[in-house]
Amino acid sequence: MDRKGRFLRMAFQGMLWMTVLFAGVKTMGQTKNGKHVEVPVIPARSEDVSTIEGIVKASYETISGPKGAPRQWGRDRTLFASGVRFVSLRTDPKSGKVTVQESNYQEYLDETDAFVTREGFTEVELGHIIKQYGNVATVLSSYEGKVQSTGKIITRGVNIFSLYNDGQRWWIQTMLWDQERPGNPVPAELLPKMR
Repeated sequence: MDRKGRFLRMAFQGMLWMTVLFAGVKTMGQTKNGKHVEVPVIPARSEDVSTIEGIVKASYETISGPKGAPRQWGRDRTLFASGVRFVSLRTDPKSGKVTVQESNYQEYLDETDAFVTREGFTEVELGHIIKQYGNVATVLSSYEGKVQSTGKIITRGVNIFSLYNDGQRWWIQTMLWDQERPGNPVPAELLPKMR
């Protein structure tokens, strides 16, 4: 092959490689529905991260909002450690089979944002128990989730927050949750006290 032929072959291979590369970059970070949520970088609010109660309260506030309103994902991101894991458990009521879904932070947002924005989702804490040892803590926090589009409560259950304090502030390292169902009610100690 002459010099011109080799040059054309290399040029073609380079164009082919660039096409594959750009196609890969374009699809990175996209979920099944193609939506990738951009998260603004903002500083953490002191009141959100200086106490265990504050960081849990902030996590409920950031996911909640009226129908069509964007969520506070920039504020939300300041609550979580860089390697945070979200672990959701669901049990099929007929078969009893347990399904576990794990996500990193970006995957969780990409999977959640469209629904909570479209429906107007609000999640509130019903009660909590905190166990702390030094700079680590676990919070069992019962919740109730409602959608504005129907006004119905669509979920209740318990969020389990694993947190650590790096000497400056609290971070959520893991969020793990299971839903209320027959045979698995929210524990009485995590429900509001009747007066």
